[in-house]
Amino acid sequence: MPRELWLRLLSEAQERIDVLVYSGTFFAQTQPRVARMLADRLSVGVQVRLCFGDPASDAVSVRDREEQLGGTLGAKIRAALTYYRELAGVDGCEIRLHPTTLYNSLFWYDDEVLVNPHAYGEAASANPTFHFRRLDGGGLFEHYPPLDPSLW
Repeated sequence: MPRELWLRLLSEAQERIDVLVYSGTFFAQTQPRVARMLADRLSVGVQVRLCFGDPASDAVSVRDREEQLGGTLGAKIRAALTYYRELAGVDGCEIRLHPTTLYNSLFWYDDEVLVNPHAYGEAASANPTFHFRRLDGGGLFEHYPPLDPSLW
């Protein structure tokens, strides 16, 4: 996925940005100003919800074993969270942890979603990312609904 697409979606979102990942490390590392960009969107009323894997959850432990990370996925999650410290407590921003098994990392920007499937044993960044847009009469976008309220 071209970096320019990630940046465009992030900088042009008007209503909401939702992110569901385990660590999402590549998201912050390919966009070192991601927290500043999210703060800019928050300042114009965009809702931002970031949901990361709970480092203490069984799902994170399983994924760690599948990727043969030697027990480091929890540390990757804690490190990724440091990129977003300045957003904690900002109106319109929610940052949470989830204990859920993820089959995809998901990045919603208004009516567009980036879907990054998790292939067994491979890091998310080593897998393809698909870009779907909401279209009248289409169904792929709706197949990946926004964050489940039960996670919040």
